[in-house]
Amino acid sequence: MPLRLAVFDCDGTLVDSQANICRAMEAAYAGAGLPPPPRVAIRGIVGLSLVEAVAVLAPDAPPALHEQLAEDYKAAFRAMRAAGELEVEPLYDGLVAALDTLSAAGWLLGVATGKSDRGLAHVLAHHGLTGRFVTLQTADRHPSKPHPSMLHEAMAQAGTDPHMTAMIGDTSYDMEMARAARVRAVGVTWGYHDAAQLWAAGADAVIHDYADVPGALA
Repeated sequence: MPLRLAVFDCDGTLVDSQANICRAMEAAYAGAGLPPPPRVAIRGIVGLSLVEAVAVLAPDAPPALHEQLAEDYKAAFRAMRAAGELEVEPLYDGLVAALDTLSAAGWLLGVATGKSDRGLAHVLAHHGLTGRFVTLQTADRHPSKPHPSMLHEAMAQAGTDPHMTAMIGDTSYDMEMARAARVRAVGVTWGYHDAAQLWAAGADAVIHDYADVPGALA
């Protein structure tokens, strides 16, 4: 049987990380003496790399401020971790069972995320998922979504091609990345973009429960 690869986004798809992301972004803005964006806006940029995310939140700010806010966000996140103030980023219900089902059916598993290598490693280790994925692609080594670089590298590492690969994610950025890489785009509605946004971004399927993932990939 040809190799098949299912690549998952992390924030908003594997884990619900909005609380930590919002708190770190609010701290970054406070450090710059700026009023923070509303949390609905912060949730909307989850999935982008940091500089690109800040550019969406503050489109009229100069690039230097985007860079500063991105660095301040990372510093805030590190400080929260060092102080033991990071909230647990819980797995979404049904994730582990879906991974088990896909693995039993011969699917290879991967992750493509706007998180850093360190951030992703922390999440996977905390939930005992470190050994479940054959390829891990992060913002440390790639352009921001929706650029297809993460998926191109994931397929190269797994030995698959676009016809045998799917991207599962909760944002329009994931769907646009999948379309750019010519892989199947599966949107999930338990994250941070709604179904209408996922369809508009080119989703091939939109699902509402982890139990529906295997069927959406069939």
